[in-house]
Amino acid sequence: MRLLGARREIKRVEKMGLSAEALREGLDAIASIEPRVGAALLRVGYPAPRIRERGYATLLRTIIGQQVSVKAADSIWNKLAAAVGDIADPAALLPLDDAALRAAGLSRQKAAYARSLAALAATGELDFAALPADDDEAAALLSKVKGIGRWSAEVYLLFAEGRADVWPAGDLAVQIEMGRIMGLDGKPSERLTRELAEPWRPYRGAAAVFLWHHYGAAAL
Repeated sequence: MRLLGARREIKRVEKMGLSAEALREGLDAIASIEPRVGAALLRVGYPAPRIRERGYATLLRTIIGQQVSVKAADSIWNKLAAAVGDIADPAALLPLDDAALRAAGLSRQKAAYARSLAALAATGELDFAALPADDDEAAALLSKVKGIGRWSAEVYLLFAEGRADVWPAGDLAVQIEMGRIMGLDGKPSERLTRELAEPWRPYRGAAAVFLWHHYGAAAL
Protein backbone atom coordinates (compact mmCIF):
# COMPACT_ATOMS: atom_id res chain seq x y z
CA MET A 1 0.00 0.00 0.00
CA ARG A 2 2.85 2.37 0.80
CA LEU A 3 4.38 1.78 -2.63
CA LEU A 4 1.11 2.52 -4.41
CA GLY A 5 0.63 5.65 -2.33
CA ALA A 6 4.11 6.82 -3.23
CA ARG A 7 3.40 6.31 -6.93
CA ARG A 8 0.17 8.29 -6.74
CA GLU A 9 2.00 11.17 -5.09
CA ILE A 10 4.77 11.10 -7.67
CA LYS A 11 2.33 11.34 -10.56
CA ARG A 12 0.78 14.54 -9.21
CA VAL A 13 2.17 17.67 -10.82
CA GLU A 14 2.47 20.12 -7.95
CA LYS A 15 4.54 23.26 -7.72
CA MET A 16 5.24 24.73 -4.33
CA GLY A 17 8.22 27.08 -4.75
CA LEU A 18 8.30 30.60 -3.37
CA SER A 19 5.86 32.81 -5.29
CA ALA A 20 6.61 36.34 -6.45
CA GLU A 21 4.47 37.60 -3.59
CA ALA A 22 6.37 35.52 -1.03
CA LEU A 23 9.69 36.74 -2.41
CA ARG A 24 8.60 40.36 -2.17
CA GLU A 25 7.26 39.92 1.35
CA GLY A 26 10.44 38.24 2.53
CA LEU A 27 12.80 40.69 0.88
CA ASP A 28 10.87 43.70 2.10
CA ALA A 29 11.08 42.32 5.63
CA ILE A 30 14.83 41.79 5.32
CA ALA A 31 15.35 45.25 3.77
CA SER A 32 13.54 46.82 6.73
CA ILE A 33 16.27 45.54 9.06
CA GLU A 34 19.23 45.59 6.67
CA PRO A 35 19.52 48.79 4.59
CA ARG A 36 22.26 47.30 2.40
CA VAL A 37 19.79 44.71 1.12
CA GLY A 38 17.30 47.50 0.48
CA ALA A 39 19.90 49.37 -1.56
CA ALA A 40 20.64 46.21 -3.55
CA LEU A 41 16.93 45.77 -4.26
CA LEU A 42 16.81 49.28 -5.67
CA ARG A 43 19.76 48.49 -7.93
CA VAL A 44 18.61 45.20 -9.46
CA GLY A 45 14.95 44.81 -8.52
CA TYR A 46 13.07 41.79 -7.22
CA PRO A 47 13.95 38.32 -8.52
CA ALA A 48 11.59 36.19 -10.56
CA PRO A 49 10.26 33.07 -8.82
CA ARG A 50 12.26 29.87 -9.27
CA ILE A 51 9.66 27.14 -9.01
CA ARG A 52 10.04 23.45 -9.84
CA GLU A 53 7.64 20.52 -9.72
CA ARG A 54 7.55 18.71 -6.44
CA GLY A 55 8.69 15.09 -6.31
CA TYR A 56 10.83 12.34 -7.72
CA ALA A 57 11.12 13.55 -11.32
CA THR A 58 12.63 16.89 -10.30
CA LEU A 59 15.31 15.23 -8.18
CA LEU A 60 16.03 12.77 -10.99
CA ARG A 61 16.43 15.71 -13.37
CA THR A 62 18.86 17.27 -10.87
CA ILE A 63 21.03 14.16 -11.00
CA ILE A 64 20.98 14.08 -14.79
CA GLY A 65 21.93 17.74 -14.99
CA GLN A 66 25.00 17.48 -12.78
CA GLN A 67 28.19 18.62 -14.53
CA VAL A 68 26.65 18.72 -18.04
CA SER A 69 25.20 21.50 -20.16
CA VAL A 70 21.48 22.20 -20.26
CA LYS A 71 21.37 20.94 -23.84
CA ALA A 72 23.10 17.69 -22.92
CA ALA A 73 20.81 17.23 -19.89
CA ASP A 74 17.75 17.71 -22.10
CA SER A 75 19.02 15.09 -24.52
CA ILE A 76 19.70 12.55 -21.77
CA TRP A 77 16.33 13.25 -20.16
CA ASN A 78 14.46 12.64 -23.39
CA LYS A 79 16.34 9.40 -24.08
CA LEU A 80 15.75 8.17 -20.55
CA ALA A 81 12.06 9.06 -20.74
CA ALA A 82 11.76 7.02 -23.93
CA ALA A 83 13.54 4.05 -22.32
CA VAL A 84 11.57 4.19 -19.07
CA GLY A 85 8.13 4.88 -20.49
CA ASP A 86 6.82 6.71 -17.42
CA ILE A 87 9.61 9.01 -16.27
CA ALA A 88 7.60 10.07 -13.19
CA ASP A 89 7.34 6.50 -11.87
CA PRO A 90 10.49 5.38 -10.00
CA ALA A 91 9.49 1.72 -10.27
CA ALA A 92 9.71 2.03 -14.07
CA LEU A 93 13.42 2.86 -13.93
CA LEU A 94 14.51 0.04 -11.63
CA PRO A 95 14.30 -2.82 -14.19
CA LEU A 96 16.67 -1.06 -16.62
CA ASP A 97 20.17 -2.53 -16.68
CA ASP A 98 23.44 -0.64 -17.00
CA ALA A 99 23.48 -1.00 -20.78
CA ALA A 100 20.04 0.60 -21.12
CA LEU A 101 20.97 3.49 -18.84
CA ARG A 102 24.26 4.04 -20.66
CA ALA A 103 22.39 4.04 -23.98
CA ALA A 104 20.26 6.86 -22.57
CA GLY A 105 23.44 8.83 -21.84
CA LEU A 106 23.94 8.21 -18.13
CA SER A 107 27.44 7.56 -16.90
CA ARG A 108 27.99 4.56 -14.63
CA GLN A 109 28.08 6.92 -11.65
CA LYS A 110 24.86 8.70 -12.59
CA ALA A 111 23.16 5.37 -13.27
CA ALA A 112 23.98 4.39 -9.68
CA TYR A 113 22.62 7.72 -8.44
CA ALA A 114 19.40 7.32 -10.45
CA ARG A 115 18.89 3.80 -9.11
CA SER A 116 19.47 4.99 -5.55
CA LEU A 117 16.80 7.66 -5.94
CA ALA A 118 14.34 5.34 -7.68
CA ALA A 119 14.73 2.64 -5.03
CA LEU A 120 14.20 5.03 -2.12
CA ALA A 121 11.19 6.64 -3.80
CA ALA A 122 9.58 3.40 -5.01
CA THR A 123 9.67 1.82 -1.55
CA GLY A 124 8.40 4.97 0.14
CA GLU A 125 11.53 5.38 2.27
CA LEU A 126 11.78 8.76 0.57
CA ASP A 127 8.21 10.07 0.56
CA PHE A 128 8.06 13.44 -1.15
CA ALA A 129 4.59 14.04 0.28
CA ALA A 130 5.78 13.61 3.85
CA LEU A 131 9.24 15.15 4.16
CA PRO A 132 10.15 16.22 7.70
CA ALA A 133 8.93 19.68 8.60
CA ASP A 134 12.37 20.58 9.94
CA ASP A 135 14.49 21.82 7.02
CA ASP A 136 17.72 20.23 8.25
CA GLU A 137 16.02 16.87 8.75
CA ALA A 138 14.41 17.08 5.29
CA ALA A 139 17.77 17.91 3.69
CA ALA A 140 19.39 14.99 5.54
CA LEU A 141 16.71 12.60 4.24
CA LEU A 142 17.12 13.81 0.65
CA SER A 143 20.88 13.43 1.03
CA LYS A 144 20.42 9.70 1.57
CA VAL A 145 20.15 9.54 -2.22
CA LYS A 146 23.55 8.86 -3.76
CA GLY A 147 24.69 11.94 -5.65
CA ILE A 148 22.45 14.35 -3.74
CA GLY A 149 24.50 16.45 -1.36
CA ARG A 150 23.50 19.20 1.01
CA TRP A 151 23.41 21.88 -1.69
CA SER A 152 21.18 19.88 -4.06
CA ALA A 153 18.85 18.98 -1.21
CA GLU A 154 18.53 22.62 -0.13
CA VAL A 155 17.88 23.81 -3.67
CA TYR A 156 15.15 21.17 -4.04
CA LEU A 157 13.53 22.26 -0.75
CA LEU A 158 13.62 25.88 -1.84
CA PHE A 159 12.48 25.57 -5.46
CA ALA A 160 10.11 22.58 -5.28
CA GLU A 161 8.89 22.67 -1.69
CA GLY A 162 8.87 26.42 -1.16
CA ARG A 163 10.63 26.17 2.20
CA ALA A 164 10.80 29.85 3.13
CA ASP A 165 13.80 29.71 5.45
CA VAL A 166 16.14 27.34 3.61
CA TRP A 167 19.58 28.98 3.49
CA PRO A 168 22.20 27.36 1.19
CA ALA A 169 25.13 29.08 2.86
CA GLY A 170 27.62 26.79 1.16
CA ASP A 171 26.69 28.07 -2.31
CA LEU A 172 29.51 30.02 -3.95
CA ALA A 173 27.29 32.67 -5.56
CA VAL A 174 25.43 33.22 -2.28
CA GLN A 175 28.73 33.77 -0.50
CA ILE A 176 30.09 36.10 -3.18
CA GLU A 177 26.98 38.28 -3.25
CA MET A 178 26.66 38.29 0.52
CA GLY A 179 30.16 39.70 0.69
CA ARG A 180 29.48 42.22 -2.06
CA ILE A 181 26.17 43.48 -0.65
CA MET A 182 27.38 43.60 2.95
CA GLY A 183 30.57 45.44 1.98
CA LEU A 184 32.98 42.74 3.12
CA ASP A 185 36.54 42.29 1.92
CA GLY A 186 36.05 39.24 -0.23
CA LYS A 187 33.85 36.19 0.02
CA PRO A 188 32.72 35.19 3.54
CA SER A 189 33.09 31.62 4.76
CA GLU A 190 30.07 29.35 4.97
CA ARG A 191 30.03 29.84 8.73
CA LEU A 192 30.08 33.63 8.46
CA THR A 193 27.44 33.51 5.70
CA ARG A 194 25.18 31.64 8.12
CA GLU A 195 25.89 34.05 10.95
CA LEU A 196 25.22 37.15 8.86
CA ALA A 197 21.84 35.81 7.76
CA GLU A 198 20.59 34.86 11.24
CA PRO A 199 18.64 38.13 11.64
CA TRP A 200 16.88 37.38 8.34
CA ARG A 201 14.93 34.41 9.65
CA PRO A 202 12.34 33.23 8.61
CA TYR A 203 12.91 34.72 5.13
CA ARG A 204 16.35 33.40 4.24
CA GLY A 205 14.97 31.45 1.26
CA ALA A 206 13.90 34.70 -0.37
CA ALA A 207 17.35 36.11 0.40
CA ALA A 208 19.03 33.18 -1.37
CA VAL A 209 16.90 33.65 -4.50
CA PHE A 210 17.71 37.36 -4.44
CA LEU A 211 21.45 36.76 -4.07
CA TRP A 212 21.43 34.47 -7.13
CA HIS A 213 19.52 37.20 -8.97
CA HIS A 214 22.03 39.80 -7.83
CA TYR A 215 24.91 37.56 -8.94
CA GLY A 216 23.41 37.28 -12.43
CA ALA A 217 22.87 41.04 -12.63
CA ALA A 218 26.47 41.69 -11.56
CA ALA A 219 27.69 39.48 -14.41
CA LEU A 220 25.93 41.56 -17.06
